[in-house]
Amino acid sequence: MKAVRFLVAFILLVLASKLASATDPSPLQDFCVAINDAKNGVFVNGKLCKDPKLATPQDFFFSGLNVPGNTSNQLGSVVTPAIVPGLNTLGISLVRIDYAPYRGLNPPHTHPRATEILVVVEGTLYVGFVTSNPDNRLFTKVLYPGDVFVFPVGMIHFQFNMGRTNAVAFAALSSQDPGVITIANAVFGSESAINPDVLAQAFQLDKKIVDQLQSRFWSDSNYGV
Repeated sequence: MKAVRFLVAFILLVLASKLASATDPSPLQDFCVAINDAKNGVFVNGKLCKDPKLATPQDFFFSGLNVPGNTSNQLGSVVTPAIVPGLNTLGISLVRIDYAPYRGLNPPHTHPRATEILVVVEGTLYVGFVTSNPDNRLFTKVLYPGDVFVFPVGMIHFQFNMGRTNAVAFAALSSQDPGVITIANAVFGSESAINPDVLAQAFQLDKKIVDQLQSRFWSDSNYGV
C-alpha cells in the first residue's frame, strides 16, 4: 500500500513539474531589463540584464501602438509588437494588429508557447481556432469593438476583417517569446522545400498544384499573432 501511495505521489510530482515548465519560468528578481551590452550587463536568472540600479522609467515604456500599421501587403494585415526591454523574463507580450477592409487576414497559425487574448477596438473581425486531433472542432465568433476572444496555447487560430472599414485589435500573449508557426508558410514555404510528393498525398492535391503553392508562399515574421 505504501508503495502504491509513493508511486501516485511520484506521478503527481512529475505532472506538476511538467505543467510548471509549460510556461515561461518565474523571475527571481523584480525585473530584468534586457541589454545587449555584455560589458555593462549582469546575469540575473540566466539572462543578461541591465544592472537594476541603472534602470530608468524608459526601460518600461513604449510609444507607438496608437499609430496605424501599413496593411498594403498580400494579406492586408500587419502586426506591431510593443518592444519594451523591461518585459524581459516577465512572461508576457503585447501587439497591435491592423486589418484592411474586407480582406485583412491574420492567417491560420499557432503559438507553441503562449495563450493569446485578443480585444477588438475598431471594426468587425471573424475569429476562430481549431482543436487538436481527433475532434478538430472549430470555435468561431464575430467580434465587435470591446469584444474579447481567447486562443488557447498551441491551437491553430486566425482573424479576418469582414467589415467595410479598417479593423484594429490588441493581443496579449502569455510568453515574452510565444513563437509563431504560420501554417501555409511552414508547409509550402519552408526554407528547404518539403518533397512535393509528401504534400500532394497529405493534402490530396495534384502535384502541379503543390508546385504552384510552393512557388507562391513567402516567409515574413510580421504575420501571425
